[in-house]
Amino acid sequence: MAVKFQDYYVTLGVERTASADDIKQAFRKLARLYHPDVAKNKVSGEAKFKEINEAYEVLGDPDKRKRYDELGANWQDGGPGSAAGGGMRGRSRSNQDETDFEFGGTGFSDFFESFFSGRQGGFASARGAPAGHPEAEEFVHPGRDIEADLLVTLEEALQGSQRKVTLRRPGVDGAAERTNTYQVRIPPAMREGQRIRLAGQGGPGHGGAPAGDLYLRVRFARHPDLRVQGDDIYCDLDLAPWEAVLGAKAKIPTLAGGTTLRVPPGTTAGTQLRVRGQGLPREDGTRGDLYAVVQLQVPATVTAEERTLWEKLAALSPFNPRKLP
Repeated sequence: MAVKFQDYYVTLGVERTASADDIKQAFRKLARLYHPDVAKNKVSGEAKFKEINEAYEVLGDPDKRKRYDELGANWQDGGPGSAAGGGMRGRSRSNQDETDFEFGGTGFSDFFESFFSGRQGGFASARGAPAGHPEAEEFVHPGRDIEADLLVTLEEALQGSQRKVTLRRPGVDGAAERTNTYQVRIPPAMREGQRIRLAGQGGPGHGGAPAGDLYLRVRFARHPDLRVQGDDIYCDLDLAPWEAVLGAKAKIPTLAGGTTLRVPPGTTAGTQLRVRGQGLPREDGTRGDLYAVVQLQVPATVTAEERTLWEKLAALSPFNPRKLP
């Protein structure tokens, strides 16, 4: 089955000349709409959310976007997109033998896995001497490990999850193609880059040697409002000037839906307000923290009455942000 080209610009609804900020804004708008926690149709919403994440994973990364743009209209004609096959693809060569495999259920399309995952693992199925042949022992070797990326939402990283993953293995030496299905447990406290190991589910061993292992490397799905740093989660908190001066109560997003945060009077831009225990789970059973990073926003336009009030405030206030101490 041929790899289907993914038009990531169409997925995000932006032009190919879109700026990095335009791409980020488009992603956040769509991700908020299709996030599994808020989508009206959970099944279609989850699928769309994965498509949006994949598009932003490529277009939101300058290096990946450059590679993607270089594929061009003729991506199937001898370029990096000329490979065929669906799902996550890998290939290994051993004694002139080639083996391809495909994954399903990892959260990434075959197109992404073929050209952008950077996880081109593989397993060998080398042709060796038949059993009993005097040279057979020379061909005894363990099977190779197989590795793929697994897209995991922050909510799954918090609560844990189950995922059905399929692996299609083409036949070797005339054998029939076979597909294995695995119920993969994603335990809480997983971190991006960590791997889930399925022992003995990799490439077959030769000459009686053991099979390799199957590794699924965790990749966090981008969240429209939250970002991860270690055990902690960060979000932006937009405040109006008067809220920063006078103090306020503001709702901020969390992995549990949201909470109300008290903003103390005199809060300045860049201040990080901490909510304890609202981050990701740690190995010891505790949780990291959530930090709301204050961003000050000013109105682009004001009415005549508002302008009068601002002018009165400017005349009354002794505050000068450019005055040297």
